[in-house]
Amino acid sequence: MMAVNVAAQDRTVQIVGAPDAPVRLASTKLLNSGAEPLVLLYAAASNSSSAVDTFTVTVYVFDSEGHLKARQVAPGRRELKVGETKYSAMVLDVGTIEPTDMLMAGVDQAQQAGSDDWWRVDLRAVAEAAAAKIPVKKK
Repeated sequence: MMAVNVAAQDRTVQIVGAPDAPVRLASTKLLNSGAEPLVLLYAAASNSSSAVDTFTVTVYVFDSEGHLKARQVAPGRRELKVGETKYSAMVLDVGTIEPTDMLMAGVDQAQQAGSDDWWRVDLRAVAEAAAAKIPVKKK
């Protein structure tokens, strides 16, 4: 039982994304590891020369063998100015997340202020490629 609690408390969320993303996650932290549902605190940083009106953060949960179990999407904070970093929290209510599961998060779309166009990336493909590189965890 103690080993499971320690593993749950040591959980991390890997940040994934595209190099040209106008917004990137600068940091992630699970606030209540060892309890359910997990709560993710993330810092979203401007990576653009223009203000961002809105962006979307997606979290992927992969099982210990690297298979996608769940996905959760949440709108990020609005009005991210050039060079600004804002913090937000996200409740991960996608079902049971095992201590051996891998969590990955990133920004998959953003809209510049004053524009109708959206920047998008297939973040699922990026996350799946990253999960494939991680050695299989034993339960």
